[in-house]
Amino acid sequence: MADLTDVARLVAGDHGLTVVSTLRADGSIQSSVVNAGVLDDPRSGAPVVGYVAVGGTRKLANLRERPQTTLVVRVGWEWVAVEGQVQLIGPDDPVDGVDDERLRLLLREIFTAAGGTHEDFDEYDRVMRSERRTAVLVTPARVYGNR
Repeated sequence: MADLTDVARLVAGDHGLTVVSTLRADGSIQSSVVNAGVLDDPRSGAPVVGYVAVGGTRKLANLRERPQTTLVVRVGWEWVAVEGQVQLIGPDDPVDGVDDERLRLLLREIFTAAGGTHEDFDEYDRVMRSERRTAVLVTPARVYGNR
């Protein structure tokens, strides 16, 4: 059985490129590609898979209405899927215990967990604020793959 250790290993193999799927109101599936990584939930400390979403996207609207998702990380022919409930933390999705400063740091943590690097984190922070970026944290209910 796969676990988040397998997810983290695959994230390192291809810049955290991950297919994320959400459920539309009509029951159809919406999918896109994000950069995701494994990190600790800022409130519970439990391991989660996280990615950063641009504010105002269809993906966020779907997750607000139906907070469940499936992510698939793959490198070559090896893949791991994570299914679970979603917690959104952002300027349009405030959460007790996560103020603006903690959100700023959380968005950086997700970025680096997905293998990201940046030469100017002040600029990164500015863009995250201006685009109303939201942290999407997936608590794993099922983790499986072809390994």
